[in-house]
Amino acid sequence: MPENDQELLVRLKKDDVAAYEEIYSKYADRLFFYAMNIFKQQEICEDILQNVFIYLWEKRKELEITHLKAYLHQAVRFQILKVLRNQRFTQEDVTRLNLVDASLNASKKMEFDELEALVKSLVDNLSPRCREIFIMSRFEEKSNKQISVELGLSTQSVKNQISKALKSLREQVSPEQLVIYHTLMFVFCI
Repeated sequence: MPENDQELLVRLKKDDVAAYEEIYSKYADRLFFYAMNIFKQQEICEDILQNVFIYLWEKRKELEITHLKAYLHQAVRFQILKVLRNQRFTQEDVTRLNLVDASLNASKKMEFDELEALVKSLVDNLSPRCREIFIMSRFEEKSNKQISVELGLSTQSVKNQISKALKSLREQVSPEQLVIYHTLMFVFCI
């Protein structure tokens, strides 16, 4: 598990609300898009996400999590199955869930590879400092505070560089491509 996730889990067990909020901020979008691939209904997906994060907070002292991203993904998958069971979905619907997982892992791999190459080339075109900060934040999963300490910058400078990088990426990649990229990144990078 990335060191940052381990630190967040330690802080979470000590009732640190900021750690909980950071976990939510870091993973909520990816988990939401995963659920949306199954249900295509925002309200159901929001409920699923809420259930996962409420459980995480309520059981924070009891849970023994070794890989946060994988744990959250499995928790969402469990909630999806629970919703399917509660709505008395047929075996056909459960099969559909498995097919969605399989299709993301197979047919979307090529699309993911193409988008990943595009994003990497766009990141490579950022200014050196902006690129370095963006990579530390998004690929090495370091917090803004960790980056600021490591590079000797203010936290606000780090935030500004990340915003600048994201703005540049958004200008050159369609919103649909970004959604697909983030969804597939979550699925393939667990």
